[in-house]
Amino acid sequence: MSGSVKEPEQAWTVECAPGAFPLLGHGIALFRRPLAFLNSLPARGDLVEVRLGPQRAWVVCHPELVHRMLLDAQTFDKGGTLYDRLRSLMGDGVVTCPHDRHRRQRRLLQPAFRPSRVAGHADLMGEEAASVAATWRAGQEVDVSAAMMTVTARVMSRVLFSDSLDAATHTEVRRCLADVVRGLFLRTIVPVDAVFAFPTPANRRYRRAVDRLHAIVAAAVAERRRGAHRDDLLGTLLAAAASDEDGAVTDREVHDQLITLLLTGVETTALCLASAFSLLGRDPEAEGRLHAELDTVLADGRRPGPGDLPRLDYTRAVVTETLRHSPPGWLFTRITTRDTELAGRRIPRGTTVLYSPYLLHHDPASFPDPERFLPDRWLPGGTAAAREHALVPFAAGSRKCLGDGFAMTEATLALATIAARWRLAHRPGASRDTRPAVTLGPRTLRMTCAPRTRERAGTTHRTTIRVPHSRTAGETGVDDA
Repeated sequence: MSGSVKEPEQAWTVECAPGAFPLLGHGIALFRRPLAFLNSLPARGDLVEVRLGPQRAWVVCHPELVHRMLLDAQTFDKGGTLYDRLRSLMGDGVVTCPHDRHRRQRRLLQPAFRPSRVAGHADLMGEEAASVAATWRAGQEVDVSAAMMTVTARVMSRVLFSDSLDAATHTEVRRCLADVVRGLFLRTIVPVDAVFAFPTPANRRYRRAVDRLHAIVAAAVAERRRGAHRDDLLGTLLAAAASDEDGAVTDREVHDQLITLLLTGVETTALCLASAFSLLGRDPEAEGRLHAELDTVLADGRRPGPGDLPRLDYTRAVVTETLRHSPPGWLFTRITTRDTELAGRRIPRGTTVLYSPYLLHHDPASFPDPERFLPDRWLPGGTAAAREHALVPFAAGSRKCLGDGFAMTEATLALATIAARWRLAHRPGASRDTRPAVTLGPRTLRMTCAPRTRERAGTTHRTTIRVPHSRTAGETGVDDA
């Protein structure tokens, strides 16, 4: 007889969310006040039933249940309304493909995101951040959201296409991405195709943006086929397609992977950076500690590089706390591939299951005082999370984000590069509200910049910024989706 005793299964609570409307379900609440609606669900249960349009779905509210779901990617496959919409946009790339095709695709792309390759891109990450910041002037009102999109779009396009995209195309990509993410959210929470068949201005704008993104990628691929090989991700994919005797790496897959990485690798990191500057602008203490670290690590005035990353502890903690407080990926769906059980409840095959990093990250049972921006949580000796598996900005398991290390490096270096030179301040009356689309973060954040002078360790830096009053500065949100 074994001396081990099996731990009893936790007693989970399962409830239904109130307030569903006929046909639209909880779509109205998710569109009008999505974050408040999500934050209300843990009080209902660990697993809560909601309606997405006429469809029944479940929101997983406890981090342990989310972790179990993410580790069982075969049962809880990429699917549901979000990924149904994303597949129509991205095709079957590494983010949206079903479980049975994921391992091969991940192995194809994994070499491009190994630590050594990411370190090799560190200089261009800092270079692009410095290039954007070099255009600012003291006292200028800067569109921080657009600036961060410019940085990340240039970085990702250089990683994918080297210098194949000119400045005008970079700008067009950024604008198309903004139109796409506005339209995707409504298409996710109201999965009724007929609503989006009407030729409304918003629907036409979304369709034009999707078509133009595909055209830009197709043109870059065609140009490369006519030219010489380059050591970028497009070159890697084309070489894999040329050497693949089984024909598994098709031209369609090359296109889909590029679209996937362009869409997922640009906006999320840009939103993280914009959120970080917004949060720092409201927290002088955290901002001061960040500046002090940068003035010490970069005392000679140089741009940060990969060798500085181990010393940028507080800078990285700012990025991590931003991902906790304002995760760009805030809501995801899965679809069950077989009858299963979760929280003691039978879940039939084909059921949509949702989880929200925002909900998990703002649950006080996991993160005390969750609304406060506290980078110290992530420093040695900090409290971090009170419950395991509560921080999931990049998911977990076999479908964990392929580019998590790339994104963290890019965000850390871009934040360090810009904050070492500039202090960004909110204008008086700036809005604090951020309404999510398919991603979360400030989309029209305007701040005023002032140059910083480096201070020796142990001194305090103060910058005075005088700005005129604006009622609309810093306003964020989603236009008509």
